[in-house]
Amino acid sequence: MTSSKNYLIVGGSSGIGASIVTNLMCEHTVYSTYFKHTPVEKAENLHSAFYNVLDGEFPDFLPEVLHGIVYCPGAIDLKPFHRVSSDQLIADFQLQVVGAFKTIQAILSRLKKADAASIVLFSTVAVQTGFPFHSMVASSKGAIEGLTRSLAAELAPKIRVNAVAPSLTATPLAANLINTEEKIHANAARHPLRRIGQPSDIAHAVSYLLSDQSAWVTGQVLAVDGGISRLRV
Repeated sequence: MTSSKNYLIVGGSSGIGASIVTNLMCEHTVYSTYFKHTPVEKAENLHSAFYNVLDGEFPDFLPEVLHGIVYCPGAIDLKPFHRVSSDQLIADFQLQVVGAFKTIQAILSRLKKADAASIVLFSTVAVQTGFPFHSMVASSKGAIEGLTRSLAAELAPKIRVNAVAPSLTATPLAANLINTEEKIHANAARHPLRRIGQPSDIAHAVSYLLSDQSAWVTGQVLAVDGGISRLRV
């Protein structure tokens, strides 16, 4: 029988984050933050609070001990390299990298109070597999992969740090990429498994990395991408 743990999901009210919350609520207590999407689900073991990752003011709603955190906020801003301004690049880095830094720093003492804890971050398939128009997101998520490995080394053996690198997933974040049947079929055909990802595909991988089943896994970037990063079929 799995013992109940306390998990923080930053950005847990929509898309992949919401799917992670649903998975974990079955057996654990979940603390979820929201920004644009107000949570609608209520449960005894679900606690929600507003949090803007850019202002650094972390809400006071957490227990003294945390067993894991997942940082979900991200952006998919695709455009030609010559059209990416320095302000846009900095804003993207602030959300995806600096926000993760500040959040982990804010709750690190609570993770250290657990017997063992896990941090899960998000990269993207575009870091290891070059795609046109992905220079901005690949730059930010490349930094996340570096952070994942550096933190894993620094916080071992008590706190494990891993990342998940999805390909295109059916979430509000990717809405403009899959807003017609033609786009859905075209993007599905690019993947060896012939479909785009679902939030549950990614959530299951995250749940594994949080759990004791992955107790000997740290410093890894787990590709959950329908095979597109490694296979040509």
